[in-house]
Amino acid sequence: MSATADHAEERTNPAGRLGFQPEQVVQEIGYDDDVDQELREAIEEVIGSDLVDEDYDDVADAVVLWFRDDDGDLTDVLVDAITYIEEGGSILLLTPKTGRDGYVEPSDISEAATTAGLSAAKSVSVGKDWSGSRLVTPKGAKTKR
Repeated sequence: MSATADHAEERTNPAGRLGFQPEQVVQEIGYDDDVDQELREAIEEVIGSDLVDEDYDDVADAVVLWFRDDDGDLTDVLVDAITYIEEGGSILLLTPKTGRDGYVEPSDISEAATTAGLSAAKSVSVGKDWSGSRLVTPKGAKTKR
């Protein structure tokens, strides 16, 4: 593949735009048959391995969290997700777009993220049915690298 093709893939692969990097361990929470399989495959392509599931028992670099309005309390789910990631890691919160079953109000996302101690880095459209909010954990005085 040429350098130009590599560069074009970076722009078109949503996983790269969302900040995923090769060799990251990415844990997936909330998987169901309604998730965006193309996005999952794009993330796996960038990181070079499969997403790990909710039973993964080590610390991940990032979490992909599929959340629908009827999945419980978003704040609780976010607090739990934080325990799975490295300090300074991120959570990609994926919620159904406006008008789709399970839609979550942006104000609810913002409130839950703030309560959980997260800050929203950016919101993006990640497919025809899902919107993503990249949430980051606060960085401490020292970062793990």
